[in-house]
Amino acid sequence: MISVAIDGPAGAGKSSLAKRLARDLGYIYVDTGAMYRAVGLYALRAGADPADRAAVTALLPGIRLRLAVVDGAQHIYLNDEDVSGLIRTEQVGMAASAVGANPDVRAFLLELQRETARTGNVLMDGRDIGTVILPHATVKIFLTASSEARARRRWLEYQAAGRPESYEEVLADVKQRDEQDAGRAAAPLRQAEDAVLLDTSALDFEQSLAAMKEIIQKRVEGL
Repeated sequence: MISVAIDGPAGAGKSSLAKRLARDLGYIYVDTGAMYRAVGLYALRAGADPADRAAVTALLPGIRLRLAVVDGAQHIYLNDEDVSGLIRTEQVGMAASAVGANPDVRAFLLELQRETARTGNVLMDGRDIGTVILPHATVKIFLTASSEARARRRWLEYQAAGRPESYEEVLADVKQRDEQDAGRAAAPLRQAEDAVLLDTSALDFEQSLAAMKEIIQKRVEGL
């Protein structure tokens, strides 16, 4: 079975590109970020500080996560509630980054992620897929872009959705998220030694997609 690990900072386009890649290649797509966002959402709903390890760890026994494909799209269920849309806010994103620094949360989700990878050809994206979750992945890609490019992409998405955030606010959030992800003690964001670096700052979606397909094809053909 073939496994593709895609890591990189927030706003690099990992999820959008990974979903399209999985569809085009016929692989199973696993959005690990959605899992952390779901845990972050649960913590916020419970009134817990997502950065408080003890408080969040105490909540884990009450969390059940399930992934399912609905009309060709992956949905995530938190205790049987479809929270796929609810987890895509900046507040939940920051909470996800905070709970992702919790070793207990990472251990809680690790086996679920690895078990999914055993079911067939998979494409998984996140922060530590190639370094921790799937260290022996067939293909590893570290997808990145400048903080300004990532912030502009996200800001344009917000504009299209009618959200009021300014570009400066989005850029500040992106930089803060980068600091959190790179500075945390548990599985900090870093490029695996055997990962291919792909900077998409100057690439559009289709160009980024083509570059990723080429990387995967070369690696798989070389097996």
